Amino acid sequence: MITRREFMKTGAAGAFLLVAGRRLRLGGAAAPWGMMDPAAIAKYVTPLAVPPVMPSLSAAGDPADRYLIGVRRFRQQILPPGSPATTVWGYGSVRHPRTFSSPGFTLEATVDRPLLVTWANELVDGDGRHLPHLLPVDPTLHWANPGGGVRGRDSRPDLTSTPGRYDGPVPIVTHLHGGHNLEDSDGFPEAWYLPRARDIPPRYATEGSQYAAFAAGFADRTGISWRPGSAVFRYGNDQPPTTMWYHDHALGVTRLNVYAGLAGFYLLRGGPSDLPAPMLPGPAPRRGDPAGTRYHEIPIVIQDRSFDADGSLHYPGSRRDFDRIAGPYIPHSDLPPIWNPEFFGTAMMVNGRTWPYLTVEPRRYRFRFLNGCNGRVLDLKIVTRPAAKRPVAPALPFWQIGSDGGFLPEPVELGRLLLAPAERADVIVDFTRMPQDSELYLINEGPDGAYRGDPRATPADPATTGQVMRFLVRESVEPDLSEPPDRLALPAPGPLAPETKTRKVALLEQTSATIAGAPPTSALLGTVDGGVRARMWSDPITETPVAGSTEVWEIHNRTVDAHPIHIHEAQFEVVDRQPFTGASRSPERWETGFKDTVIAYPHEITRIRATFDRAGLFVWHCHLLEHEDNEMMRPYRVTG
Repeated sequence: MITRREFMKTGAAGAFLLVAGRRLRLGGAAAPWGMMDPAAIAKYVTPLAVPPVMPSLSAAGDPADRYLIGVRRFRQQILPPGSPATTVWGYGSVRHPRTFSSPGFTLEATVDRPLLVTWANELVDGDGRHLPHLLPVDPTLHWANPGGGVRGRDSRPDLTSTPGRYDGPVPIVTHLHGGHNLEDSDGFPEAWYLPRARDIPPRYATEGSQYAAFAAGFADRTGISWRPGSAVFRYGNDQPPTTMWYHDHALGVTRLNVYAGLAGFYLLRGGPSDLPAPMLPGPAPRRGDPAGTRYHEIPIVIQDRSFDADGSLHYPGSRRDFDRIAGPYIPHSDLPPIWNPEFFGTAMMVNGRTWPYLTVEPRRYRFRFLNGCNGRVLDLKIVTRPAAKRPVAPALPFWQIGSDGGFLPEPVELGRLLLAPAERADVIVDFTRMPQDSELYLINEGPDGAYRGDPRATPADPATTGQVMRFLVRESVEPDLSEPPDRLALPAPGPLAPETKTRKVALLEQTSATIAGAPPTSALLGTVDGGVRARMWSDPITETPVAGSTEVWEIHNRTVDAHPIHIHEAQFEVVDRQPFTGASRSPERWETGFKDTVIAYPHEITRIRATFDRAGLFVWHCHLLEHEDNEMMRPYRVTG
């Protein structure tokens, strides 16, 4: 396990090789020459990095924990030592420069104790000039569009010729995924803001169309004003303890900002719905931990990435990378020139390191798993042979005790852990009976492409994306006082109130009207009542729950892919799933707790029950980030 001091660097030997005379696969199509060969990246030579806790600026007696967190560009050793470092973006404490990392340090919170976080956009160079994006921004989408000025921001620009990638200042806004907050602290996609750079081009909009209204509302409520280039969010933490995460959510560039590194854990603890120590494995990282502290509760974010030969992040720069269609593009057709409908990286990254290892004792561990991929669905197992023919029999089970919204009603023993992007799983893995010096591997049997829920689908490449990390079992250091997972009585919250309304919504795709045979030009949400109708981001709001009401949403998936659907600022129960022509079935065993993200399978109706108790303007969307960024997101308003 990597220590706090070593979190920003690695200390084991390793090497890398470049593409060896062949083309790789990326996002379903051939990737360009010059990419790093993922099969030649050394595996299991770097210890797992455990994210430390973000430093607080609070003083004794403060009624809330205060943070000043910036977004900056820096270089990080993601690939094994001896390989080039990678330029990324990440969050960090502005007054503690050494804390900037990707993923960001963990925000530790306590039930009913608020956090006040100032999020600052510091994407500027040493002279105070704005930095361009690390990755190719498609300016033909409906996106933040700062260059459109106040009138043209948050829109799809009018064009007379096909543009190149946008190279202006980058908009950001941070969303606490799984939170229970007011609209001004949600991270609404149109509440973005640019850095306070000295060279913002004339007539550029420096903030999104909802920024000023939210800033004014926040100031009226708290007496705290937002300064240019930043926003202050209040997280009340008035919800059960759970695993959350924070990430960027700016309109039309979420996929790029998150891929560049803007994500981190937010762990909520305490209150009457938590379990006292030492019932669950611990400790977790805390502020001021001495060097060498052994952690038995560890947050683990799994992401897929691709790398160029120089170690830089690789992300498709043309629609041709996906389907080889060379145009014509917008405005001469309806096909975006850069946006790719899907993305699947060629290497697996855990807590910001490719294929790491974790030394464990023969005892129980608590892992907070997060699927942080843009589009890849993970199907995880713990096995003894990482490259064995799939499917592989699990060597150890996962005991899942929690999901997106907190504890499950009871522990669930699972041989596999299925996680779509943005889903979390709070699990216990018991290494107690494993012999000393034995090795185990976390593998992925999800596909190297779109997930459709088909058990016959070809699993990920066993040599690369089918492997995730290694566990090395060593001697015990101290006794394990935690409870065996099958004996735990979990303090799960009670059920929601019965619904008073059923709302029917749709998941759709839009095919090209100008290029025959082209894959989708966008993914869409829509409504079903009175006939299926696609809705764009800019269309009038159609989902308007009344504050305090409980609704069932029927999600009709009329596409060929599964989509993870996320509703902001609401926890829900999964009611059932039903094929369009078949009987309904109950939720999976691991879906019996509260959720904020649910997999909607193709050609099925997924029913969820949610209570909307906060009036305001929020969003719901697909959490395949490439879909979210191109119309598969809709605003919804909870009326007061």
